[in-house]
Amino acid sequence: MSTTATTDPAGTTDPVAELEARITGRVLRPADAGFADEIACFNAATVHRPDVVVVAADATDVAAAVQWAAAHDLPVGVQATGHGAVTPIEGVLVSTRSMQDLSVDPVSRTARIGAGVKWAPVLAEAARHGLAPLVGSSSDVGAVGYTLGGGLPVLGRAFGFAADHVRSLEVVTADGRVRHVDPDHFPDLFWALRGSKGNLGIVTSMTIGLLPITELYGGGLFLPGEVAVDLLPAWRDWCADLPETTSSSLGFLRLPPLPDIREELRGRFVVHLRFAHLGDEATGERLLAPMRRFAPAVLDTVATMPYTALDRISEDPDHPVPIYERSAMLRSLDDDTLATLLAGVGPEAETTVVMCELRQMGGALARPAQVPDAIGVRGEGFAFFALGVLAPPIAQLVPGQVDALMRSLEPHSGGRTFVNLHGVPRDRADRARPWSAATYQRLRELKAAYDPAGLFRFGHAIG
Repeated sequence: MSTTATTDPAGTTDPVAELEARITGRVLRPADAGFADEIACFNAATVHRPDVVVVAADATDVAAAVQWAAAHDLPVGVQATGHGAVTPIEGVLVSTRSMQDLSVDPVSRTARIGAGVKWAPVLAEAARHGLAPLVGSSSDVGAVGYTLGGGLPVLGRAFGFAADHVRSLEVVTADGRVRHVDPDHFPDLFWALRGSKGNLGIVTSMTIGLLPITELYGGGLFLPGEVAVDLLPAWRDWCADLPETTSSSLGFLRLPPLPDIREELRGRFVVHLRFAHLGDEATGERLLAPMRRFAPAVLDTVATMPYTALDRISEDPDHPVPIYERSAMLRSLDDDTLATLLAGVGPEAETTVVMCELRQMGGALARPAQVPDAIGVRGEGFAFFALGVLAPPIAQLVPGQVDALMRSLEPHSGGRTFVNLHGVPRDRADRARPWSAATYQRLRELKAAYDPAGLFRFGHAIG
């Protein structure tokens, strides 16, 4: 549709002007200042192409945008930070990044979080009351988007998925209604939104339970990449005996010689052993000792830290990068699986895969949620994730090499993926992979009931 403002002879305004009159926030067209900022993604490989951006101030704005889009037969996508952007949004992009409402109730141990809030301010506000949310490897991501995909926390083995701790959601559905959703109100929608990645509606806020956590013992051991052949089976066996209060992951990093990378790691291939222990330092050190003795560390960042400093464990990038990513859930790490991994990303591999990670599952991540949700990877042994940077001169090589790595692991996987780490969704079979057949069928039925026209069709859309 044309987004140029015009007035016909009868004196009626153009459709976008009608929308502008209904919005408290802002309506932006491609030529407007701020348009490019609102459509920018943290994954810079995804470029949105909407006709209109609605910078929503509240749920009423979101509802107005959805109603207007439906009336003009335009699809709708939503974005807060763009960390989860995997497909270009066209039609109407609802930007929720201005929706920064945040409040913590220390009595009920809950936080109400607006759609645009990142985890960092939630961590800070909760910490004022000796409480904490379940956060993943980076506090820079949007809290709502992370949670709708399930949310795989650093301390997930102790407490389960982030979505398991959602108390209620405020969501705008495709009919333009603002609904309060919890176990007693629209329970089918409450089930589906927690783990489906949210394309049954636009979640404008959520209320989550908080935990009495203030610190942990954790960080990373950066080890020389050449020890990977012996380290990988040792890490597998070590993980098997860790208590649920302790989690670990293993990253394989091929780091470029760039000035913003720590000098000790610059231009090197290293194995990054990430460690998080909820308990005292003495116990944490005793648990970690076998891995610390395995080889002299290039860099050792493990220490007692405030829970608000969780980013120190994985040290994820803090600036937009164009990436290509894929993931798989692995049943176990038997010797054949380890051999396949080492052939693809070990010290002798010639690959453009910059980073891959094995993340230990189990513990509370394997148990059903107290209030059932749509998360589809309970009971899996390990999550595997790989990415390459789409930058010259290797950009054209990256997708093929990442895909080849994932194909090599198919015999060792049940075929499932974690939706937050899935990467670009492809055909229907690929889109279904994060869930069991029964769960996916139920999600499709709910999609047909709540969004029969497929108004929300971007990202990891169902149906």
